[in-house]
Amino acid sequence: MEEKRIYLQTPEFTGRNVPICELAKAIGKDAQYIRIGLQKGILHFGFALKKENSSEYNYYCPYLGNMK
Repeated sequence: MEEKRIYLQTPEFTGRNVPICELAKAIGKDAQYIRIGLQKGILHFGFALKKENSSEYNYYCPYLGNMK
């Protein structure tokens, strides 16, 4: 059987950190929904990093740019 290959064009990484409120507006959800989803690892478009010796988190959601 011949092996099938799938090629995906990935967006260009720009490094811009997209604010949580901007993401929430874009997908029609509350900002807290985004924060909790990132903290629990359910949403895969960013990261929630817990601050050392704190209950607070920092969020990083990179903007990937337009598909070409």
